[in-house]
Amino acid sequence: MKLSTGFVRASGYAYKVRRVLFAITRGRVEPEEVVRAAAELNQYVFEKLQEMGVDKGDVVRISVPFSIEDGKIKWHYEGLKIEVYKKEDEAKLAEAMEEIEERERALEEQIKELEELALQLREMSEKILEKLEELKQEHTSLRLKAEE
Repeated sequence: MKLSTGFVRASGYAYKVRRVLFAITRGRVEPEEVVRAAAELNQYVFEKLQEMGVDKGDVVRISVPFSIEDGKIKWHYEGLKIEVYKKEDEAKLAEAMEEIEERERALEEQIKELEELALQLREMSEKILEKLEELKQEHTSLRLKAEE
């Protein structure tokens, strides 16, 4: 698996890492593990950003592969990639921010669509269970009538 923040201001990467990690691991690991793993990655990335001289106003895009082993998130730091767009690079920055907004809108639409599908599945599942109960009751009443 791979975590990718998309374009984000350096000052907000930690929040984005946590948000993305929650989204891609939902149902696979406990929320406490997501918080722990996000904090671990954020500390590592913070040190790298400082080494690179990244300013909080710069735009970054961070991606890093990871795996889930025994309910724990394990980062593969050797695959960490940090792209930096300096605040001075206004044209690149504007383009990056446009891409951020587009991707976030697309992500929100996809999440909404998946949530609606999940609700539909839940409703359908409930209807199936109701139908099964009806069939069980009919079967039981038929057996009782046959025994009379």
